[in-house]
Order: sequence, then C-alpha cells, then structure tokens
Amino acid sequence: MIDTQQPGGAVLVVDDDERILKLVSISLRRAGYEVTLASNGREALDRVSEATPDLIVSDVMMPDMDGFALLASLRSDVTTRTIPLVFLTARGSTDDLVAGLELGADDYLAKPFDMNELLARVRSKIERPPVPSELLPQNRQTGLLNERLFWQETERELVRTRRGGKSGAVACLAINELERLRERLGPRSIAQISKEVARLIAADEQPLDVAGHDQEGRFLVLMPETDPDAAKRRLKVLSQRVASHGFQVSGQRLILTPVISFVPFDVSASTDELRERVLLALDYGSAHLDLEPVRYDPRVHVVRPDKAVPWWSRLAVKLRPPAQVVGVHALALVVPFVLYVLLYGIGIDVAVPIYLIVVAALVVTGFLIWMEGLYALRPVRPPDPPESTPPPASAIIAAYLPNEAATVVETVEAFLRVEYPGPLQVVLAYNTPRDMPVEDILRDIARRDERFVPYRVGRSTSKAQNVNAALGEVTGEFVGVFDADHQPDPDSFSRAWRWLSGGYDVVQGHCVVRNGDESWVARMVAVEFESIYAVSHPGRARMHGFGVFGGSNGYWKTDLLRRIRMHGFMLTEDIDSSLRAVEAGYRIASDPLLVSRELAPTTLKALWNQRMRWAQGWFQVSLKHLWRGLGSPKLSLRQKLGFLQLLGWREVYPWVSVQIFPVIAFWVWKYGGLSSLNWFVPVFVLTTVFTLSVGPGQTLFAYLLGAPEIRKHRRWFLFYLFASSLFYTEGKNVVNRVAQAKEVTGEKKWKVTPRTAAKGPGS
Repeated sequence: MIDTQQPGGAVLVVDDDERILKLVSISLRRAGYEVTLASNGREALDRVSEATPDLIVSDVMMPDMDGFALLASLRSDVTTRTIPLVFLTARGSTDDLVAGLELGADDYLAKPFDMNELLARVRSKIERPPVPSELLPQNRQTGLLNERLFWQETERELVRTRRGGKSGAVACLAINELERLRERLGPRSIAQISKEVARLIAADEQPLDVAGHDQEGRFLVLMPETDPDAAKRRLKVLSQRVASHGFQVSGQRLILTPVISFVPFDVSASTDELRERVLLALDYGSAHLDLEPVRYDPRVHVVRPDKAVPWWSRLAVKLRPPAQVVGVHALALVVPFVLYVLLYGIGIDVAVPIYLIVVAALVVTGFLIWMEGLYALRPVRPPDPPESTPPPASAIIAAYLPNEAATVVETVEAFLRVEYPGPLQVVLAYNTPRDMPVEDILRDIARRDERFVPYRVGRSTSKAQNVNAALGEVTGEFVGVFDADHQPDPDSFSRAWRWLSGGYDVVQGHCVVRNGDESWVARMVAVEFESIYAVSHPGRARMHGFGVFGGSNGYWKTDLLRRIRMHGFMLTEDIDSSLRAVEAGYRIASDPLLVSRELAPTTLKALWNQRMRWAQGWFQVSLKHLWRGLGSPKLSLRQKLGFLQLLGWREVYPWVSVQIFPVIAFWVWKYGGLSSLNWFVPVFVLTTVFTLSVGPGQTLFAYLLGAPEIRKHRRWFLFYLFASSLFYTEGKNVVNRVAQAKEVTGEKKWKVTPRTAAKGPGS
C-alpha cells in the first residue's frame, strides 16, 4: 500500500511519455505532494522559473532538451543548484547512471520501477535534501565550518572591529605532506588526518575562536580579540603540537609538518584581501617548513617586478666592505683614543683602569682557551654499543647544485659506501634554479641503489629549507646532517648510534679538511679546523656541560630534529637549532673521533665570505639566545656560565682586546713618545707573555689531538702558528666586528661558499 500520511511538498515531474507523467503524478498527489508537469527539459526550466519545486523527477531521454541538459542547467545556476533531482531511465546501460551522477543527480531509478520505491526515494530526498559539500555548514571530515561560512564569520568580526572593537587575526594551517599521502594512502587516510588535526586545533581553542576547513584541505582559525604577538604565541604552540603528534594512519605512525600563516585584522581590508594575504604568507612558509608561524608582511610576501640596479648602487655595494672595515676600526680605535684625550682634558684619566680591564680580559680569555685544550685531552667517550640491532638510519645531504655540482656525485657515492649494520637511507636534498646534467646521473644512481633518494626542493633558497623539506622523506630513527662536500668515515653511523642510544640526543663529529694541498688558505683552514673540532668543541663540551651542532657531520634523533627544525631566517641555522635544543633540556655530545672529511675555502675572498656569514650568524644567535639561556630553568649554573662565555663574552672580546692600542696611543700622547713609556712593568710583561702563549698552545693542542692525515703535515702547523700570530687571529676579530656592524645596520645577505672538487683522495 502507498503511504498517504507523509508531509507534502512540491514536485516537478518531467517526461515526454504521457503515460509515465499520469502514473507518477497520480501517485505523488495521493501521497500528499503538489505536482507540476513538464514534457521536456526546456519546459521544466520555465516551470522552475515560475516556482522553485522541492524536488524534480525527470526522464533522461527527451526531445528538444534531455534530462542531462536540464540537470547541467540547474546545477550551473546558484538559485537552482540545490534542488534534488531523481532520474528515470529506460536504458539498461550504466553509462546513463555514471553520466548523471557526475553531473550532480541525486538518485537514479530504472524503468519499469516500483511506485512504492519511487515514493520512498522522493520522500527521503524532500525530508533530507542532499546539499553540495561546499554549501554544507560544516565540513564532513572535521566537523569544522565550511570555507564560505568561515569567511562570513570573519566578515562579521571585521565589521565589529571597524566599529571600535578589539582587533583579531586570521590563521591558516596546512599539512605539507598531505598531497603525497593522498596519492599513497588514499582519501580515507586524509580524512583520518584531517579529523585528528581538527582535534589538535580544538585543544587550544579559546571561547571566541572559530575554526574552519576549506576544500583544499587547509584549516582556518579566526581568533577575535587577539593581538599579533598573542596570536603568534598560540600558533607556535599549535605548530609544535601538530609536529610532535604521532598520526596513526593505515597501520603507520606518521610525523607530519604543519605550515601556519596568519594575518592581523586590517580594518581597511575586505575578507577577500585577508584571505589572499594569509595564503601568500602560507606559500612563503611552505618553502621554509621551519614550524614558525609566518605573519603576513607586504615587504616580503608581495612579488615585485625586478628593477635595473643603477651603477651607483652597484658601486656602493662594492665599496661597502672596505668602508665597513674602516668604520669599525675608527669605532674601536680612534673613538676610544679621542674619548681618553677629552676626559683627560677635564681632569679625568681613565687609561689605567681601562688598561687593567683589558689586561684582565686578555688573561681570562687566555685562561679559558688553555682550559678548553686541557679538557680536550680527555674528551667524553661514547657509551658501549647496545646489544640490540641498530635501527634504520638516514643521512640528509643538503646541496645547492650550481655551486656543488662538481662534488655531489662523489659525495653520494661515499655515503653509499658507509658500513652500517642497519638499513641506511641517503637523501640528497638539493635546490637549483635550472635543470642540470648532474641530475640525470643522480637519477641513475637512485635506480641502481634504492637506498638513495634524490629530492629536488622547489622554491628553496637555503640549506635550512632543504633539510626541513627532506625530513618528510626520512625513514631513519636517527639522521645525520651533512653539507654536499662531506665524506664520512665508514663506521660513522654506527659510532653515532652509540651516543644516541646511550642517552644523548645529538652528537657533533669532527670535520677534517681533505683539500689542504690546494692553497695556503686551505692549509691554514685545515689546521684551524683541528683546533676547532678536535680541541675547542670537545673541550668546551666537557667544560660547559653541553655541545653544539656545527651544521655538518652532526647526528640527531629524528623526532627531535622534526620538532626543532632549521630556521632559514638565521644565518647560522645550525647553531640556532642546537641552542634551542640545549635550552629545552636535550643533550648534545662532541666526538672528535666521529670523522667526516670536507673541502675548505681555497681563496681569501671565499674565506672572508664564509667567516663573515658565520660571525654574523653567531651574533644573531647571541642576541637571540643569551638571555634565554641565562633564564632557562632547565640549564645548570655551569651551563649558564657556558652560555655567558660562548654567546656574551665571545661577542664583546673582539672590541675589548683591541683597546690596548688606544690606551698605549694615549700614553704616548700624554708622555711625549714611545721612549717615555716603561715597557718592563712586571704586570705588563707577565700578561703579555701569557697572552702570547695562547697561540702556540692552541696549535700544540691541535697537533696532539688532530686527525692523523693533518698531523703528518707538520709544516702546516708551523705556518698556522705564524699566520695566526701575525694576522689571522686579529683578522677574525675584524670579521667579528664588521659582522656585528652588518647586523646592526640590517645587512643580511648570505653569500654561498664556492666548492671545487678535491684533487684526489687523501689530499
């Protein structure tokens, strides 16, 4: 029996067969529906324009305008796109069904049909009408507002702000790996991830917050009455929460990379402009993947056409370095001398106290350097190897191919020769502005050895971006990070695992120069690296209670590196990342026997550019981390003193040490010449002898603890002692002073250190 007790509604029946029209209309009217008839699609559109029905029942095959054309017209009009439509067809082929459903049909019934079944389908569509997903108030996967309603809420909040209410912000969150996971795991897995991300967003939701989900899979957060600083703090917490969360999908545990951008309200902007801005900032963040929320900045996130640089600007760029050197020398030497003379003219003689301060500074610094060397004689040894089988490991090699194309194949082959008892993955994360022939070679290596993954990072401009992007490909439980010219010892990953399985979170190895024969600059750097990696790093690690990651030949627990990331806005992103880890309570070891060989700069210009970036990067790190470290509850007093020496005194010393010259110049002026000074004052003689002993002491420690292939070149050490005593040590102080001036004046251009292939093994 036909149920006639159902609530009514308006139904339009469309069919060129009068018998079907009559049968269907009688049954629908008996069921309580108001029925309108049409014999083809064109007539049906006229009926719809007169009064919108609650549902349409239509034949497929009709003259003049068939059912498919009718459906296409309905779905293309915003006023009719939501009308439910049930197709009737006499054809047994599934082609009609597929075509109709793709066009937007809501149901399909083959002729001949049972009238009770048709009425049941009509009833279900009227009582619970289908709605296009973009028009649903909430996203089906996440339960969050759809994009349209989210921006409507934003518009209302923006209007309230224009009327004098407290401002707010709009944020957007995307998961970097989403599209690759969609291809690999399918849409159901994406739905699982989206639902879990929505839950993580809700964990920090404030009472006024509104969250949405757009059709591209991005998450939107409206934060009313939230100032930009508070928004960034909240979003940083959210970023860390998502990055550290283990997503269980299809039996796999996934660690995903969130990208977050935000834009504070601009009362003069529309919601469309806010949307455009937050997506521009998101695009910028997608290139860096450093877990830092990106605030929209029109100076950075708006693409401007390139303009020709006038000749005077190019000349100014060339003259800037020598002008900076002259300027900092005037500031360090001339200004103090003039100040001493002016003060003396009004009866104040500060030369003696300044001299005592300088002497004390030189003595303290010399003492600390000697202590580093003595501590380095007994470095901390790695724990015993664990009895269990070593876990999967990965290596990330960061490369800029136009600069490092000559060395990268040699590097990859060296990594594939590493002897590690567990699975070892080698990821070459590189960026290049153009296709290069070496990429074909890299693809051939990948086909030959499945352990190798060449990964071209789009839009990358830095090592930090390459490393962050490669973390999405990493499968190892721990990961070694290397520059493109490094060649690790065969047992390096096994030795690194001893540290990481024994309670440490990061271990920094010993970088040995392998091209010292190429130039006197390379030989000098080769010995200097022994002084750094065989003496200073392990010595300071024992003395301070923490080590640092130097950018290459460093091994991290993968989960930790995924949380810490590399920040591309820091010139020395490696030091910044390691200090963030130390401040959070993680342990970094330094192992002088964990060896990797690299290429040193071979010219003074290349060395100057490299050290300038290092020095300015250290200054950035010092400004950022000194007070954070001193105030960290997770650092011991010993570690805080280490921060004070490493980040505070390190930056002050180049200015203090040189003050001996303006003091002596003042005394020469005051007493009438050099011959009037007493050069044999005991304190002056003793402190001078002690200070001068530091250079030979450092060189001796470097020789005693250095790598055998460097130690065999004794003349290199003698040359280094001569160069450092004569000009190199003060040259590095000049670099530090100029770097600080660059940072203060806002000059932050990174010049890539050029690489050349080594002449041969053992060089």
